[in-house]
Formats: sequence, structure tokens, C-alpha cells
Amino acid sequence: MRQDSCAGRTREAEYYERGKGGAVACRLCPNGCTLAEGQRGLCRNRVNTGGRLMAEAYGRVCAVAADPVEKKPLLHFLPGSRCLSIAAAGCNLACRWCQNHAISQAAPGDVPWRRLAPADLPGLALAGGCRSAAYTYTEPLTYIEYTRDCAQACQERGLANILVTAGYVNAAPLADLLPYIDAANVDLKAFSNDAYARCCRATLAPVLRTLTMMRDAGVWVEVTNLVIPGVNDSLGDIERMCRWLAREGFADSPLHFSRFFPSYRMTGVPPTPTETLVNARKVAADCGLNYVYIGNTSLPGAEDTRCPRCGATLIRRSGYRVSAAGFGGSCPECRREISGKWK
Repeated sequence: MRQDSCAGRTREAEYYERGKGGAVACRLCPNGCTLAEGQRGLCRNRVNTGGRLMAEAYGRVCAVAADPVEKKPLLHFLPGSRCLSIAAAGCNLACRWCQNHAISQAAPGDVPWRRLAPADLPGLALAGGCRSAAYTYTEPLTYIEYTRDCAQACQERGLANILVTAGYVNAAPLADLLPYIDAANVDLKAFSNDAYARCCRATLAPVLRTLTMMRDAGVWVEVTNLVIPGVNDSLGDIERMCRWLAREGFADSPLHFSRFFPSYRMTGVPPTPTETLVNARKVAADCGLNYVYIGNTSLPGAEDTRCPRCGATLIRRSGYRVSAAGFGGSCPECRREISGKWK
């Protein structure tokens, strides 16, 4: 692992090129920010200081919590376990509904924070009874150097690593990170460039590339789609998304349709009708996706895991309470193997 210390105030970023007149060109994500002296990238946590790109978020965490792994959400990965969730400020998207906008749309120095060196993270997680560390709440790919160093430290201590991300990153940086990642929940915002551009300041193709790279690297992947009225709730677009997932090898990867509630810059948009979510789940099943869940609702059984062959209920969930007694990774009724990482 790199020996960079958190003792200093800043750390030089990777994935950038120096240009003329002291400018720097960030190569971390598709935004491709070119920054003059003193300018920050769109993510707010990478800044040109003296002709060097500095990763100001490195080691400066603004959120630390022990969470149920189901909160990420991950339903087929170490169910019932706890993960130590950490976040630093910043995000390279600008989603108009972001529930964590106070820290995702902020620079590291604009929010309360504490120092946490990568070497100290495993001990903190183990002391809290956690089996994994999760890089979450904001966009951990915008402080990828810190995420990677923490993940390597945790891997060396036998902890799993979870990435909760929008997946908007260039291929080379992602390839450097993936050897340390065990599971990921990727927030697939929509299945149209128009929705990404209008509401997130991004595009779709890089996110799809992230998903396929994770698949090829053996990362356990679950996908979340927050269904927002008037933004991405077209059943046609949902069908196209589900057919792409099935075609690209994600038929056994859980898909979470999550209910939208008014927030941030979209307080005038109503909550997603439950009927829309139920219809989306039916579309996904018809497209061949085997594990489709509905989140942010009180629908009975919406997050239970069932055998796709015989329909037997294998894991029951109510909120973050999990009942998986006797489940060992295969259906006790028909013996079908259930995809996931259970131990």
C-alpha cells in the first residue's frame, strides 16, 4: 500500500496531466475538468494548487457510521451483517434529488470533518463488529486514492469492501480500484442520456461501462434505480434498462427499484406511486431478471428473497431486520443455487 500519510493537509491526486501556464487536466472521470490555478473540479474536492492537482478529500471524512449492509442496499451480500460506512465530501454529478446534498455538493473544507488514515480504518471497523467497510453517502470515486488505500488496508485485515457509487468514472482509475472491491451497489439513474443530462449533469455510457468492468472483475454487483415521476418512470425506458441488464449478464444480480420522495431541488415532485414500482418489477421479471426488489416502501415482502425456480421464500426482511435462519446459499425446496455472497 502507498505510504501517503494523513498527517499533512493535502495529498497530490493521481490521474491528471499538467498543461501550459500551470493548468491541470483531470483524467479521473468523464467530466474532464481543466483547471487553472486555484480552480476546483466539478466534484469540488480536486483543486489546482501551484500547478499540481490536489486531492483535498484524502483522509478527511465527514461521515462515519456502522450500518446494516442492507442499507447500502445490498441484499445478497453478507445478509444481516454490519459495515463501517465512511464518506468524504464531494460528487462529480449534480443530481437534483440528492438526499445527501449537504455533503455531496460541498468541498471538504465546507463541512465538519475528522482525520481518518487508511491504516486506522480496519481497526475501527473490527472494533464496531463490522465485517466490511463501505465507501458511500457521497461519491467515493471522486476521492478514489483514499477509497483505494482504505480498501487495501481493509483487505489486508480480512474485511470486505463495498463501493456505493454512481459509477461515473474513467476506465483506467476504476481498473486500479477494482482488485480491492468485493461488492458494489451502482446507482443507475436512468436509461437515457436526456435524463442524465437534464438532472445529473452526466451521460449514461460511462456508467454502463463501469457495470461491465465490475462484472468482469468478479465484483458482486447490485443495481439501484430510483424511480422518479416525470424523469425516468417510463416503462419503455425501464424495459430497455432491464433488457440491457439481462443481456449483459446481470440476470442474477439484484435490481432495486427505489421509491422517490421529494427532496433537495425536486420538492415539487410527488412521491413515486406504488403502482409504478410494482409495474416496474413486473417488467423486470418479464425481461428475465431473477431478483427484483422494491425499496423505500412498506409493501409486504417487497424485499424478501425468493427462489426464482419454485418461489419459496428464503430470506425475510422487514426494514433492516433480516431473518435468514437455515439459509445456506441454495433453496431448501428445489436446491437451486441462489446467486450472492452469503458467508
